Amino acid sequence: MSGFKTTGEKKLMLFSGRAHPELAEEVAHHLGVGLVPTKAFDFANGEIYVRYEESARGADCFLIQSHTAPINKWIMEQLIMIDALKRASARSITVVVPFYGYARQDKKHRGREPISAKLVADLMKTAGADRIVTVDLHTDQIVGFFDGPVDHLFALPLLADYVGHKVDRSKLTVVSPDAGRVRVADRWCDRLGAPLAIVHKRRDKDVANQVTVHEVVGDVEGRICILVDDMIDTGGTICAAADALFAHGAEDVIVTATHGVLSGPAADRLKNSKVSEFVFTNTLPTPSELELDKITVLSIAPTIADAVKEIFEDGSVTSLFEEQ
Repeated sequence: MSGFKTTGEKKLMLFSGRAHPELAEEVAHHLGVGLVPTKAFDFANGEIYVRYEESARGADCFLIQSHTAPINKWIMEQLIMIDALKRASARSITVVVPFYGYARQDKKHRGREPISAKLVADLMKTAGADRIVTVDLHTDQIVGFFDGPVDHLFALPLLADYVGHKVDRSKLTVVSPDAGRVRVADRWCDRLGAPLAIVHKRRDKDVANQVTVHEVVGDVEGRICILVDDMIDTGGTICAAADALFAHGAEDVIVTATHGVLSGPAADRLKNSKVSEFVFTNTLPTPSELELDKITVLSIAPTIADAVKEIFEDGSVTSLFEEQ
């Protein structure tokens, strides 16, 4: 079964691109439906072909595609899939993007730069998307880039509860790896009843992924430090922050991030880091070379499934997090 009907003959249909089918299958399992059979392949020149093998006419369609590597290919596939649903007379099209590509390009730092996060939102709207569901955007302002409803889900309850049950809370300090993540770190502090520390860093604006850590603001000596971030790409920032914490006397460091992008030198940096554990969600597939004992991956599928159910039943997605 690839869908279910409710009173009034509303029908939910769940679709998946090829970027991260394992997550889509988990979401389908939690919803109690099957993924709609889809034929998708690449032509010899790289063009993508998509056709759904069931009618989507009049259905409320939810399309899951996470923007993993190769990111441009999977964004293009998602746009093609949205267009196919629009032309198949879907009643509504909700795009579920667990990891939103180009989210770091959310503003102009200097002249002659694009705002690529806005471009991605425009592309999805033009293709035919009515709504976006995403998890832990790099900045909240991206919600306003899409001309339509955006449901912004949070992994904080999942990650914080895992850490809170694992460590001695009396020795816990929540650490923001930079000033930009302080607001999120504050929410962690409220949930875990822990003090806050901040790592002050300066990034070289002319060299990508080059970070110099300057100082730690807050008491971390003899503490178990939880570094919280939205994503880890090459691992340079977070590993440098962890080194700074150890240099200031931290007893242990655990790193948590919603999105494990883990590209380039990330594998070596994580393996060689003194960090005892890296905790991610499965918004992105974890590269096979990073199947390390110190990496823990928690499933975000139940959260996404609950959001999909609330949207389909005209419920409240916000209510999923109000008492968290």
